[in-house]
Amino acid sequence: MKFNLFLPTGFGSDLSSFSDPVDAVERIIQLARTAESVGFSEVWLPDHLQTIPPSNGYLFEAWTLLTAVARATTRIRVGQLVTGNGYRNPALQAKMASTLDVLSAGRLTFGIGAGWYQADYDAFGYEFPGAGRRLRELREAVQVIQSLWTDEVSNFTGEFYSLKNAYVQPKGVQTPRIPLMIAGGGEKVTLRIVAEFADVCNLMASPADIERKLQILRKHAADVGRDVRSIKVSATTGALITDTDDAARAQLHPSMGAFYPGDFASYLLYGTPDTVRERVAAYEKAGVDELVVGFHHSTDPEAIRTFAKTVGLRSDFLRRT
Repeated sequence: MKFNLFLPTGFGSDLSSFSDPVDAVERIIQLARTAESVGFSEVWLPDHLQTIPPSNGYLFEAWTLLTAVARATTRIRVGQLVTGNGYRNPALQAKMASTLDVLSAGRLTFGIGAGWYQADYDAFGYEFPGAGRRLRELREAVQVIQSLWTDEVSNFTGEFYSLKNAYVQPKGVQTPRIPLMIAGGGEKVTLRIVAEFADVCNLMASPADIERKLQILRKHAADVGRDVRSIKVSATTGALITDTDDAARAQLHPSMGAFYPGDFASYLLYGTPDTVRERVAAYEKAGVDELVVGFHHSTDPEAIRTFAKTVGLRSDFLRRT
């Protein structure tokens, strides 16, 4: 199983200790470089326009920041977890992604979702339709994006989006195209869209629930004639390594339930090194290929190094030799 780093951008007020935005963004780049050096495979960052809850704290725009991260690193892959479809026209996002893939020398995984944080939409004057429409928009959007990455000229007429003799060049570096990740665990619609179009899915759930959702994904894949083995499975989790499990559990907050369903204290990577390794093994047994780790102390490079030692990641030097 591979390990990815979830980078802070300020969304969770995780940059509140910084009084200089230049220092804050330099720390984010340092975190990405640290992850690269100790053997992480990818860095991801969220795409939001307002902090949660809304505040006047620092919050960096995702695409711009990810470009800086890509140019400041050399090996590690980069991606959004995930870009909000409602914030930008999908054709524009396809063009932005193709440029970023070139700037990263072919290290982009394009992550997209239907969007969920209404404060983003309200603050910036975007319409926030119901979940059903947002998912229909997402389904069209990924078709638009993939067409622009693969077809010489793209034409598309849908309920929400259209293309007329649209060209995108360069289309990026990767072949046959930039990998596309869709986040979300909705069992009737989102996982169906994953089965139809995604190269990677991302779930935020317990290992047991992930295993159940993957059974549903297999059925959707069979229904659309897709080999489910062609879809990588990633899961997002949180981590805090302490001397005792009780010390780690004391740092958990009920508000985390907005992101991690169920009894998250029983499956997040919070605890002693032995507990963390056991819970990593549970994710792997459930079918997870890549684990995206967000650290409790999200701006501390030492948290990344400690985790790498705990799970046995090899340094970049060792990976190359």
